[in-house]
Amino acid sequence: MKKQLIGLSTLLLLAGCNDAGENSETTKDTANITTGTTVQSTTMSSLFNGKDFSGWHSFNKPGEITSWAVEDGALVCLGTAKDAHGGDIVTDKEYDNFELIWDWKVTKGGNSGVMYHVVEDTKYKAPYETGPEYQVIDDVDFPEKLEDWQKSGADYAMYTPGPNKKLNPVGEWNTSKIVVNNGKTEHWLNGEKIISFDAWSDDWNKRKMEGKWKDFPGYGTSKKGRIALQDHGNKVYFKNIMIREL
Repeated sequence: MKKQLIGLSTLLLLAGCNDAGENSETTKDTANITTGTTVQSTTMSSLFNGKDFSGWHSFNKPGEITSWAVEDGALVCLGTAKDAHGGDIVTDKEYDNFELIWDWKVTKGGNSGVMYHVVEDTKYKAPYETGPEYQVIDDVDFPEKLEDWQKSGADYAMYTPGPNKKLNPVGEWNTSKIVVNNGKTEHWLNGEKIISFDAWSDDWNKRKMEGKWKDFPGYGTSKKGRIALQDHGNKVYFKNIMIREL
């Protein structure tokens, strides 16, 4: 936010810190981030240059990426995977505490996701086995009935979005954000914080052990890992992928 104080002979412009929920952060080089009792000022870095796959590789498959393309400055999942395995891509670098912001849109019936703290190891066949997922999906025209924990913005199979969620129609861009700081996690969608939870808390562990992830012992246990974009067999677009390490 900005404040102006205008005197008879003096004009002072005071620029304050950005609020954590403002989408303008995607265009700012630096901003102050409150992390518990500490305020850090760090640089927002791009994870995608809009031109090629620099900084990314296929999960457990170093080498050429064949299931994705770059179109008009967007990183595009071509939807070649037959199911939730085989086409996911991950960052070359690992992250622990961060703020991740990106724009995305789906095609009709589309399904994808953004995962983090992903462990890359041959004993895992897909990123979702270890990495919590910010769900990206067509809530309206997905061909199967969706539970709330499967809808866009959800912490997949764990936490559901709040009633303030605002999802743009298929074909229009949405802006999402994940903030992770020593377990304290937030999901944002189009400027609204829709989920907040503490990873590894009693509540988190209860949800894990009683739900979908009870048979995935590695799920959510790592406190550092790669960012992953999911190929779930549908065409999905990502751009303006930015990260700030906390």
